[in-house]
Amino acid sequence: MILIVSAGKEISRMTGKIVVGVVILLALVAGISMAADTAKEMAAVAAAEQWVALVDAGNYGDSWKEAAQYFKSTVAMETWEQMLRPIRKPLGKVIARKVMTRTYKTTLPGAPDGEYVVIEFATSFQNKQSAVETVTPMLEKDGKWRVAGYLIK
Repeated sequence: MILIVSAGKEISRMTGKIVVGVVILLALVAGISMAADTAKEMAAVAAAEQWVALVDAGNYGDSWKEAAQYFKSTVAMETWEQMLRPIRKPLGKVIARKVMTRTYKTTLPGAPDGEYVVIEFATSFQNKQSAVETVTPMLEKDGKWRVAGYLIK
């Protein structure tokens, strides 16, 4: 009887160690996945900031050229320039811009499945104190993040 109890305790200890090991492994995998998403988000934010700097400078044609292929396939460069000019020019220069949120997504309504980061910037313009810019870069086949969507509220 003592052997059975001892064996049961040993099995119980081994099971406990296995469970602890599995929990640690799952936590590590989740941490690695979250770190990968964070790295992707940071790369996407950097790409969005570079792209929106072109828009800030009034280089609308260049912003179209640097946009994602999906973006370019949905709007012609001339149309983009015509759409953006009357919206951005009256706002004046950017005074401040700060990332409010960034969210990694693999699906977006009306867009093909892929890797996206939806970024919301709190932006202050010379002629509009408070605005929210939503810039959505997508990861393209060449491994670069390029803007696939832009919206100002």
